[in-house]
Amino acid sequence: MKPLDQLTRERVARLIVDIDGPFERRGYQLAQLLERAGWPEPVEYDGSPRIAWLTDLLVASDDPAAVTRLLCRICDPLEYDDGPAAADLVRQELNTHLAAEHLAVTYVAHRPVLGELTADGHRTVFSVPDDLEARIRPLVSSSEFLEQLMARITETRICEEHGAFGMAIVGIGSFTEALLLDVLTHRDPTLLGGFPHPNGNAKRVPPQRASFSLLLDTARSAGWIQMDAHDFMAIVREYRNFVHLRQQRERGIDPDRDTVGMCWGPVLAVLNDLESSRP
Repeated sequence: MKPLDQLTRERVARLIVDIDGPFERRGYQLAQLLERAGWPEPVEYDGSPRIAWLTDLLVASDDPAAVTRLLCRICDPLEYDDGPAAADLVRQELNTHLAAEHLAVTYVAHRPVLGELTADGHRTVFSVPDDLEARIRPLVSSSEFLEQLMARITETRICEEHGAFGMAIVGIGSFTEALLLDVLTHRDPTLLGGFPHPNGNAKRVPPQRASFSLLLDTARSAGWIQMDAHDFMAIVREYRNFVHLRQQRERGIDPDRDTVGMCWGPVLAVLNDLESSRP
């Protein structure tokens, strides 16, 4: 995401604080919200006027990924006692402020994800975030592996730009699987000795043999991704297997640009969760 205009950040701050509104947040609640959104530095409310305080924080931020997570978090049903109904009201109001930036928050796998609006403003599309490298740098184990991941993203972009949509989907799945394996073993080094067997078998699965499905299950069990993001990654796992033409023919699917975007949506939901749950 490109940096938001200062006026947009001010409007977002007013929406989040919501003075005298149904979702008003006190100072300490603003600090807690930022923490849940994975704000990069600990924040303590200083007692000053809330809207001005939050506006200054947003305007001073040079971390688009942190702002993206915050925008998604205020639309997250987990934030509200009334769940999806309340969250969607906030999302609709937020999107009126984001429209001028050609952005919108949409629910993918019941998780809020920020995407770009089409030229007519009627549809949200998902693609590789411009700031992807900066977003995954704090998550992965080494700069060398980061370079390898970004090389895969470059290959995926080339495929999409030149109409090789099936191979772009394979690239998306390959990137996500590799990212998950590295993040999981980096956060929990005991997994280098093996992942819990999906059938409850005492024998552990070596990391090099851990399936995409097992990686997602492990991330969900650890609380590092939400259940909805976990479940909707099934489509990415399945379409990644189109590397075998037989499976694509059996499904009768001819991937296009929309299919690629449909796969990016759940991946971005997983990425948001991994960032927010970063220790």
